[in-house]
Amino acid sequence: MALRLVQVNFKARDDAALGRFWAEALGWGVFSEGPCVTGVGPLGFVWPDPAAVCVCVVTVPEPETVKYRVHLDLATTSAAHQAELVARLKELGATPADVGQGDVPWTVLADPEGNLFCVLEPREIYRDTGPIATVVVDCADPRAVARFWGQATDWTLHEVTDDHARLRSATGVGPYLEFLRTTPGEKTVWNRVHLDLLPYPGDDQAAEVARLRTLGATPADVGQGDVSWIVLADPEGNEFCVLAPA
Repeated sequence: MALRLVQVNFKARDDAALGRFWAEALGWGVFSEGPCVTGVGPLGFVWPDPAAVCVCVVTVPEPETVKYRVHLDLATTSAAHQAELVARLKELGATPADVGQGDVPWTVLADPEGNLFCVLEPREIYRDTGPIATVVVDCADPRAVARFWGQATDWTLHEVTDDHARLRSATGVGPYLEFLRTTPGEKTVWNRVHLDLLPYPGDDQAAEVARLRTLGATPADVGQGDVSWIVLADPEGNEFCVLAPA
């Protein structure tokens, strides 16, 4: 049994506007639109597909007030591409962000609703990931969190140290999922960016949730009410959703 990482879920004041930003930023399209929900994925994409982790934007009333523990790193192929992408993102409404990064080769930006993300300098490891190089999760213990997520999903562990862990889909396509050691802070509100997981066809959502709980996941209440998905938190308190089978 395993789950697929299918999308990064952004909470927003205006899902349609933020969805359009990310579609333009990634060179993707809007593949689904519903009341207060916008799905963004590669052009011609049929969801779900292991070649891409999509972006799902959901409208909520709460303003952005905390540093997000999950962010995207975007891939580039050359120094010129990096500069061009940063300039284009600023034209789309992104703004420079200072998170104490100092003099680094990547550029830190915030999208129009304040979500932080990075435009990386060219790196060989990300040459075939598509526009999203990696989904980065801040954590206190990369080894432990990577062990949980490696067991929760069918993703393969590629690298692990005390400071950093890297996983990727077992199919060897799409972005990486990385856990970066950071100074732990008290978590008092739910994350406004989280991961969504999907059972494989024929697998049972409830059985997968039970399995995740044996791995250390705990139930989470983010005010979701009566919905088809189940909200859990990983061992460090990061919320994620187990969607109903497609």
